[in-house]
Amino acid sequence: MISRIRQLWIQRKAMVVVALLSMGSGAVLGAVRYSNRFPAIPTFEVKRGEFIDSVQFRGEVKAMKSVTISAPAEAGDLEIVKIAADGTQLKQGDTIVEFDKTKTEQELAQYRSTLKSAQAEIEQARAQARLKEEEDVTVAMKARYDVEAAKLDASKQEIVSRIEGAEAKLKVADAEQKLHEMEEKLKSDRAVNKATIESKTQASKKAAYDVQRAERALTKMILRAPLAGMISLVPVWRPEGEVPFKPGDRAWPGAPMAELPDVSSLRISARVDETERGRIAIKQLVTAQLDAIPDRQFTGNIEQISTIATIDFSAGWPIPRNFNLEIALDQADTRLKPGMTAQLTVVVDRVPDALSIPSEASFQKSGQTVAYVWEGSKFQEHAIEIRRRSRNRILVAKGLRAGERVALKDPSAKE
Repeated sequence: MISRIRQLWIQRKAMVVVALLSMGSGAVLGAVRYSNRFPAIPTFEVKRGEFIDSVQFRGEVKAMKSVTISAPAEAGDLEIVKIAADGTQLKQGDTIVEFDKTKTEQELAQYRSTLKSAQAEIEQARAQARLKEEEDVTVAMKARYDVEAAKLDASKQEIVSRIEGAEAKLKVADAEQKLHEMEEKLKSDRAVNKATIESKTQASKKAAYDVQRAERALTKMILRAPLAGMISLVPVWRPEGEVPFKPGDRAWPGAPMAELPDVSSLRISARVDETERGRIAIKQLVTAQLDAIPDRQFTGNIEQISTIATIDFSAGWPIPRNFNLEIALDQADTRLKPGMTAQLTVVVDRVPDALSIPSEASFQKSGQTVAYVWEGSKFQEHAIEIRRRSRNRILVAKGLRAGERVALKDPSAKE
């Protein structure tokens, strides 16, 4: 019995020791876990690697050369029957816009009829002028004959009485007066006939011009692509906003309908702040990511930089002074279209084996730049020395080591 009790005591003692050891190890493990717990705010592990110093700016695809397709300037009311869809890839000679020909054909028929009538009136006026000319010439010739006859009678005054001689002189004067009147009438009728014919000729010329204009307009009822390329419809103002023409719309004479850019002249136009101008140069490599073509990255080179900074009113307040850039792309793509926007990146320097952190991991405290490093169970404030900034990265010269974790939010800030 005594041995049984002793055995139970030894077993209970062992269980107590095991329990105490378990409790002790749990406490130690808990202490270790507490001292190495993961921070509650996001952090970044400092690593060594290549630091890329770059300049970023926005740009827009533009065609340096393009052909504007306009409605016929000599046509009247133009109703669109068919128009190519915006962004359609066209070959040379393909139809871009087709207008309704009905009214133009009716006008052409009317102008041709007017021209024929005008030409007939000219012939009629010329015939009447010839008849009038012949009649006036005949009357004038008779008047000259009467003058000569009167002069002959007057020459007999030496052998006739004085009274008859005086009468003969009066007849001469009367015949001469009639001759003068007929000559003046001949001149007047000639001038009237000439003016009438000229008027009919001018009417005929106008009718001929109208016919030619209608014929030219009729040939332009179908606008074709003068070269291959992607068509870009020109938006026009309407009450509902700026929208391009569509079938059924009416266009005014000479209205710009579409643009056909020369794809070989496509460039990306951009503006760079004057503070960044000194970091870029002609022929520098540019990486372009177009918003409308996310599945492909383009490369190119800076082809042109303006020599003078100009005010950029589209950049907000305060209004900056920017330099204009033109970037020539190395690759072609049928999806490229004027008006597309792009994110442009120019790498100006590369620093190997460098320590860098995100910009949001640095903070300004008491006039110096600091970073918060996670050390065991809390963040410690470390003053850091910044060597260079680029986009959203900071090149750290002093104050941090590889492997440390820095806070991406200020841990001392109150929520």
